[in-house]
Amino acid sequence: VQGTGSSSAVSKCSAAARGYIQDRFLRLLAGRRRRRAPLIHRGYYIRARAVDHCVQDFLLKTQSLPRTQILSLGAGFDSLYFRLKDMGLLHHTVVYEVDFPNVACQKAALIRGMKELSALVGDTGGAGLGAITLSGEDYKLLGVDLSELSELERTLEEAGLNNAIPTLFIAEVVLTYMENTRSDALIQWAAERFPQACFLLYEQVHPEDAFGRVMQQHFRQLSTALHSLAPYPDCEAQQRRFLGKGWTECSVMDMNEFFTCCIPEDEQQRVQTLEPFDEYEEWHLKCSHYFVLAASKGMEPSWTPLLPSVTVPRRAAPVGVAGSVPAAVCARLSGVPGLRRYGHRSVLVKPDVILTTGGFGEEDGQHCRVRSFHVLSRHAGCWEAVCVAQNIPDKRWGERLYHTVSRLSDTLALVVGGRTSPSSSGLGMLWLKFPQTCNALGPADVAVELVSLQPAAEAAALRWRHSTTEMTFKGEQYLFVYGGRSALEPVLGDWYFLHTPDLSHTEIAVEGPVPESRHSHSACSWEGGVLIAGGLGAAEQPLGSVFLLRELERGFQWQTIETHPPLVPRYSHTAHVHEGKLLLVGGVWFHASSVPGVTVIDLMTGLCLDYVIDVEHLEWPLMLHNHSSVFLPDEKELLVIGGGGNCFSFGTHLNPEPVSLSLSSILVSH
Repeated sequence: VQGTGSSSAVSKCSAAARGYIQDRFLRLLAGRRRRRAPLIHRGYYIRARAVDHCVQDFLLKTQSLPRTQILSLGAGFDSLYFRLKDMGLLHHTVVYEVDFPNVACQKAALIRGMKELSALVGDTGGAGLGAITLSGEDYKLLGVDLSELSELERTLEEAGLNNAIPTLFIAEVVLTYMENTRSDALIQWAAERFPQACFLLYEQVHPEDAFGRVMQQHFRQLSTALHSLAPYPDCEAQQRRFLGKGWTECSVMDMNEFFTCCIPEDEQQRVQTLEPFDEYEEWHLKCSHYFVLAASKGMEPSWTPLLPSVTVPRRAAPVGVAGSVPAAVCARLSGVPGLRRYGHRSVLVKPDVILTTGGFGEEDGQHCRVRSFHVLSRHAGCWEAVCVAQNIPDKRWGERLYHTVSRLSDTLALVVGGRTSPSSSGLGMLWLKFPQTCNALGPADVAVELVSLQPAAEAAALRWRHSTTEMTFKGEQYLFVYGGRSALEPVLGDWYFLHTPDLSHTEIAVEGPVPESRHSHSACSWEGGVLIAGGLGAAEQPLGSVFLLRELERGFQWQTIETHPPLVPRYSHTAHVHEGKLLLVGGVWFHASSVPGVTVIDLMTGLCLDYVIDVEHLEWPLMLHNHSSVFLPDEKELLVIGGGGNCFSFGTHLNPEPVSLSLSSILVSH
């Protein structure tokens, strides 16, 4: 548990070095320095921001009072006191920090040995006494095990804590490491002993979905199990916990809600542009698995730091579920490491042949951008996979994520766009050519050729997380390239009509209200036009709109498809059309109470039904984002290949094997 404190100090220090948080004291307290990934920076930014938001609100609301105090439980190597003191915010506030005795002793020695820190604390009267390892006028550092409540109370009293004045308790990923009877007792003790008190809690939530299971497994491996998750699995349960233990007011938000509601728009944009970033799914999943809670009692006026500063729709009611879809492992494909990947694409090139390309995953025993293709072919009802080595002159063309693959004929497919790193400029187009005759592709049977584009069409290819959809206009075949993002533009809303097979850029008139820019949406061919659903918009907010690009006499028209109930906004899903129904598979949404399964939209009536995926027969967490899926209409079956991603600091999760979803019960013809 003590190790988690120093690891978190290093992560906060790295985030500060990149400009996410302004804190010059972190580097003095963190000890070792290590640069973390952008996803980690964002995660620690939102954590620091939530704590700061509530602390500053407490100081603001109590500034006219003669004395207040802050008690930070399990403070570790946190810099809160030094920041507040440096900003001149502690005129009448004493900060008490409590942690394990050896952590408190280490921190006290650090402070004493560094002028910049010891000058702020002031005269500490020599060495610490007993559990009080450092004592300045407005700063007390105590070494006590939080689970020993009577010992904690005795030491706090000795250090001068005053039960009669307004007190803010802070527990930042601390209580969950304690046995529940002890953490509950601590919450109740704080409410009973302090007539005017506030409590700020930041920790994990939602243990049972795929991300939650990966998160729990990570903490178990560190021998730091998260005890609070079983009795308090969601924000509402945590709220009930505090209200039942003597607190009279309590509000709670997950971190997606906090980021949207409590961080000003210009600050959101500043953070979103600090460094190249392309892990939106994992960022939003991390945020839906952490919450900030503010409880209070006896405060006049009442303490409510978690009131939204902007008007945003509150967490809607849980998604209504129309039924479930069974998931089963594809037995013959379980040993194929090359199918464990994300950000890849799969396409049905012939009735029993699927080609999977690109992405990030396992190759030659390591995690990397996958260069080889995989071909899945079905014989006597069973799928088998073979790896196809590529022969590409420039290796960058073989290492791409978030591209598209469009089948143009039995012998030809087109790869559009994609990226290597998020700062790369996009990767152009490739032809994939297959033999005419055989039904199954052999290891040497895919020829790859670079496409030389006319200058007018080049911009269509320099993007990723876009869509490329086959369509017709006046009987001619076109590819419609839409949206996505690029190294320069975080979200695109433009489109291109590419005439096949020569891929010449054609200007075709489009009327109607233009959809807002988006990436990570889905696009399907339907009745000669294109259906666009969901996606991530300009402010990194999921979208719930569905548009049809419909052919008219002179060109096309954007038309909104109204759904009822309204489609829950989502992105990073896949989509298919079957007999007038749009099927949306998986993705990421902000409804933390559940994860997206399969949504069926009737394109005639707009009726929108959500089905959960029954994962009872899977022995591992199924992550349905950054996956690919292929719909087999005769069997009414969906084959889901790959999916997953970097689960914050909890490790990379790749779905270990393809999964079959049987849709026959929900696609009954009426």
